[in-house]
Amino acid sequence: MEQLKEHEKFMRMAIQLSEQNVLVHLGTPFGAIVVKDGKLVAKSANKVSATNDPTAHAEVAAIRLACKKLKTFDLSGCVIYTSCEPCPMCLGAIYWAKIEIIYYANTKADAAAADFDDQFIYNELDKPMNERKLPIKQLLRDEAQQAFKFWQKSEMKVDSEKK
Repeated sequence: MEQLKEHEKFMRMAIQLSEQNVLVHLGTPFGAIVVKDGKLVAKSANKVSATNDPTAHAEVAAIRLACKKLKTFDLSGCVIYTSCEPCPMCLGAIYWAKIEIIYYANTKADAAAADFDDQFIYNELDKPMNERKLPIKQLLRDEAQQAFKFWQKSEMKVDSEKK
C-alpha cells in the first residue's frame, strides 16, 4: 500500500507537469519524471514547441536531464513515470537508457483521441523498408564500416560497456 502511494505521488507529478505545460502555453500535455531509489532525479514536460526540437518529448527531455544529473547514460535502477504511454521514439529512448520500469497514465488510444496519434509510425515499422512512405536508401556502406572497425579497437568501448 505504501509503495502504491509513492508511485501515485510521482505519477501525479508527471500529470501536473502535463497540465501545467498546456495551461502556461509552453507546449503539449505530456510530462515525465525519472526516479531512482525513491528520489526524484529529473522531471520535464514536453518541450517540442518551446525549443523547436521534435525530439524534445517529455520522456526524452527527462532522460537527458537525469543522465546529466547522474553523470551517466545508463539509468539502470531508475523508474520513469509518464503522463501518457510512450510513443515509439520515447520507448526506444527508455530502452536505450536501461530504465527498469515504465508507469504511464493515459494510453496511446487516449492520446490519439486528443489528436496525438502515433499509429502511423507503428504501422510503418511493421512494413519492409522498401514499402514505407519515407524512402530509406543505403549509401557507402563499405566506407562507413571503417568507423565500426575503429570502435572495435577503441578504449572507449571498454568504458561504455562498464557503465
